[in-house]
Amino acid sequence: MWFLDSSTSQPEAFTCQHDRPSPGHLNPAQRPWTSQLGLAGTAQAAGTAASEKVALTNVRVFDGRTLSAPRTVVIDHGLIGVSSIGARVIDGKGATLLPGLIDAHIHLENVATLEQLTSYGVTTGLDMACWPRSLVDSLRHRTGLTDMRSAGVPATAPGSLESQIPGFPQSALVSKPEQAEAFVAARVAEGSDYIKLIIDIPGLSQATLNALTAVAHRYGKLVMAHAPASAAVDEALVAGVDMIHHVPLDAALTPAVAAQYASRRRVSVPTLTVMEGFAGLGIPGTSYAAARDSVTALHRAGAQILAGTDSNHTPGIPVNPPFGSSLHHELELLVGAGLSTVEALRSATVLPAQAFRLPDRGVIAPGYRADLVLIDGDPIADIRATRRIQRVWAGGVEHAPAA
Repeated sequence: MWFLDSSTSQPEAFTCQHDRPSPGHLNPAQRPWTSQLGLAGTAQAAGTAASEKVALTNVRVFDGRTLSAPRTVVIDHGLIGVSSIGARVIDGKGATLLPGLIDAHIHLENVATLEQLTSYGVTTGLDMACWPRSLVDSLRHRTGLTDMRSAGVPATAPGSLESQIPGFPQSALVSKPEQAEAFVAARVAEGSDYIKLIIDIPGLSQATLNALTAVAHRYGKLVMAHAPASAAVDEALVAGVDMIHHVPLDAALTPAVAAQYASRRRVSVPTLTVMEGFAGLGIPGTSYAAARDSVTALHRAGAQILAGTDSNHTPGIPVNPPFGSSLHHELELLVGAGLSTVEALRSATVLPAQAFRLPDRGVIAPGYRADLVLIDGDPIADIRATRRIQRVWAGGVEHAPAA
């Protein structure tokens, strides 16, 4: 993410490095249990094979509203199971079990970034720009690591600073509404899970933003908008995008604008962590208070808010939230902006799963992915408890937590 005010633009943070392609992924019903050579080394080191059945006893489960009394949760071939018969028993000793956390705004680079995310309990990462397709595909379906989705290449205007990023595919630039069909069709063909629009001031025209959004919706794709300035938010709302990423640093959203998010069902991914970082650079006209107060206004208006960090390692960009650990900071900032601890936990579990159409995760219930984080403490009483990670499972495979 790059800070944008109402008159200047700088490029979004995109870093992509080549890595080895991953082995093919099979669902639990198809996967031969002899295929454990495909496990990531860190998952193997944690001592739990993909096919192992585990019963986590004496754990307090976050059900999206409260913590349960101590109970048993079964991990059965990558999913939450029902019967503990034949399972290896792990005594949770009263610890709290959360659904795997979801970061709704990251910029992936390689397998190492997936490993870092997993070690902090972030079992789903929603990438907001990465290319080429070969890199994106190589990061999909990594057994025992964070599951990811990606926007692929974002839409931006010719001559923008984004278009000058080394390696940016010039064929993907959009200069007029008539090019919207070709741009979206190309992203769909490449396997992009959703479409991202970079709203610079100046940049893509309102008519072009409208066309890109309409075409993406016709293809059944959600539309993400990069809009870190007040004027950009206005254009995103007019275009009818599904999610607006970042919140303004130039001026807090007014109650009226926040109400538009709610009434039009636009989802906010405020990325307070990165906004805090850019505000701390001392750039004239920027203020973290504007970002924080925007989230407060959105919350009061009843808009849906998701946790996202804009984690990246992009050289030359002055703010680089670390993968994984920054999501825990994001939850703390959201609470500081007015969300309850339960609302903050929901913003990184069930709500992004629903918003991004991922119906197999975000809650702990039979048949769902066994994406789980065991923590010490009560995050409803103190959101900082999410940092005290004891164990992590991604798709039923245990991964060593961050030290």
